[in-house]
Amino acid sequence: MHILRHFRTLLYLPLLFLSACTTQIKNAQNEASLQALPAPMSVNCPAGCPAGGSIQTITREAYTLNNNPDTKFANWVAYTITKTSQASRRPRNWKRDPALPESDTLSPTAYTGANGALAVDLGHQAPLASLGGTADWQSLNYLSNITPQKSALNRGPWARLEDKERALVNQDEGTDVHSVTGPLFETAIAVLPAASAVQIPSGYWKVIFIGSGPDKGKYAAFLMNQSVSRTANFCDYQVTVEQIEAKTNPHLNIWSSLPSDIAIEVKAMKGTLAKDSMGCQ
Repeated sequence: MHILRHFRTLLYLPLLFLSACTTQIKNAQNEASLQALPAPMSVNCPAGCPAGGSIQTITREAYTLNNNPDTKFANWVAYTITKTSQASRRPRNWKRDPALPESDTLSPTAYTGANGALAVDLGHQAPLASLGGTADWQSLNYLSNITPQKSALNRGPWARLEDKERALVNQDEGTDVHSVTGPLFETAIAVLPAASAVQIPSGYWKVIFIGSGPDKGKYAAFLMNQSVSRTANFCDYQVTVEQIEAKTNPHLNIWSSLPSDIAIEVKAMKGTLAKDSMGCQ
């Protein structure tokens, strides 16, 4: 009987070994496929979503974002503003993003005391007023789409920049506006009082284009530090896409579906959109 049991055990050993190997192979394949995923395409980023972030990309009707589990904020958020996507006075009901692991994003309690101590607002990356008309507008209040933005910046030049985005859509010859935005962490300026491991961003960037693609020249890029004053003119912070990409960490390839020769050319120049259609000199 003892010999029979031992024989049966020997018979099962190859199966157990094969199962373990298969599991390891599948896990390795899954990990490789996640890391090798191309930048997603969606209506939110018709020139290609930025490549080079994490594997945590979420696509919704209102926006597409790539989450950073280390910073707890999005590496980038892409969205398209249309005449029907806009709605004003939507409530701000902050919630943890249910699509992300709890360890990789923030809960509303993380912002406790932040406004009083740091003079920061809960700033939407994909704007609520611009996208409040979408069916899933409530997802705009998920904290994956929020960052602690200095009140002076959020209510000053950044708000005026978002107003100009909407104006591009609402003018008589208006067109859809395609934007990508995200935070920068160039210097350590402060941490959230209720989440001491979480650094607040040192600045923000936004890249906009209209029409069939940025290769037509109708694009603009802006970069503002958290220290920018409330009265500042957003036009003074126009930069090139190349300058923004150089500052991002992880390094991003914005407009990832553009052919490389075209991308090199347009990213090195300031487009015509700010001067032609946004009131900049």
